[in-house]
Amino acid sequence: MSEFYNLTCKDGKGEDFSFEQYKGKVVLIFNSASKCGFTKQLDGLEELNKKYKEQGLVVVGFPSNQFAGQEPGSNEEIVTFCKLNYGVSFDMMDKIDVNGDNESPVYKYLKSQKSGLLGLKRVKWNFEKFLINKEGKVVSRYASTTTPASLEKDIEALL
Repeated sequence: MSEFYNLTCKDGKGEDFSFEQYKGKVVLIFNSASKCGFTKQLDGLEELNKKYKEQGLVVVGFPSNQFAGQEPGSNEEIVTFCKLNYGVSFDMMDKIDVNGDNESPVYKYLKSQKSGLLGLKRVKWNFEKFLINKEGKVVSRYASTTTPASLEKDIEALL
């Protein structure tokens, strides 16, 4: 069994959440921020969610305030913002750190499986994306500038 399914975190309501629920699904994880230039990607991420959810895609956002203080809100404020402004219906988890001494175990694992550009382990900015296959293997990592629409072929290949 993949270590991915052993991961846990807190959901947007502060409740314990186990990644075991994602067994057999294709999972797209990203770090978000409400006040970032890439925040408009929430539209595209929601489109992917709607288009492929029935086929087994799960989209999961992890708010983080580590980049220029672009996610200052509480979990409740973040979830409300995403729903009202972008119609987000996928899971938004608890606000976390994606780098550093207090980094989330989820991001520690993701980064250990797929390094970024030039072999960097750290997340460079908001809206970096990780794609996980049905077996729990991290198969791709995408830069913040990669649009959700450009991920469709990779997602389709895994579904």
